Amino acid sequence: MNRTIAPVTSDQTDYGVEEIRASQRQLEQRDLWVWGNAVIVILSLTALVVALSVSFYMEGAKTLFGWKLSLAVRALAAIVVFFTGYMIYQHLRLRTIQRQLAERQIEAEVFRRLAMFDPLTGLYNRRFAEQRLHAEIARSERRGLSMLVVLLDLDDFKGINDTHGHLVGDLVLKEFAKCLSSSTRGSDLAVRWGGDEFMMLLLDCEVNQLSIVLGRLEGFAVEVRGKRLPVSFSVGSRAYEPGDTLETLVAKADQNLYSNKAAGKAVNRETPVVPV
Repeated sequence: MNRTIAPVTSDQTDYGVEEIRASQRQLEQRDLWVWGNAVIVILSLTALVVALSVSFYMEGAKTLFGWKLSLAVRALAAIVVFFTGYMIYQHLRLRTIQRQLAERQIEAEVFRRLAMFDPLTGLYNRRFAEQRLHAEIARSERRGLSMLVVLLDLDDFKGINDTHGHLVGDLVLKEFAKCLSSSTRGSDLAVRWGGDEFMMLLLDCEVNQLSIVLGRLEGFAVEVRGKRLPVSFSVGSRAYEPGDTLETLVAKADQNLYSNKAAGKAVNRETPVVPV
């Protein structure tokens, strides 16, 4: 059973950038701690060398390893200080490079998510869904597994926009996307196909199980200015059959959708949109 990363939620408008930056800050703090300890060790060794040198001097020794004592102490201290300074310099350079790499990683992650997710609803977008559909069709062809493509279209969405404004229309899309995402399994795919049209890709799912999934969407409504605004939708589906292509699956589901939508409008043609 294939799994993909979870869609971003509607409140993750930074596409995970802050999470990446927080991880980078943790790495920098850990790196700083390691280098700080290294500096402390070096300085401790310096102090030890000085202490030993003083001890030799107090005992009357005039040389240390064949060097004059004062010159040896100065040379050792200079070497340790130089090495410490060099380490600090390299550490600062490394942190600069890390920041640059982190910024590039953030940019790459944002572009990657923009290529996969719809920015308004946080669901997968059509481009990614088509790629996933190709892969799942090949998998179903090889293993003979069941798969359902389900298209959902919000009824009279234009009327909602005209009556309540585009902000309410966006709210309806975002709330329906949340409901859709929570109604599917982790192995399924919830997609904003375009405009007010959505798609569900249900893997290892039989046609007679579709009513269970759709039952979770029944009674969908949003609250607008303290009043409940019910929103209905039309559905069209197509179960994968051997030989089906992406175009076949989508076209059949779309044809089914608009047949059902036309039948629903024939029944509810006279029902007005009630302002709230």
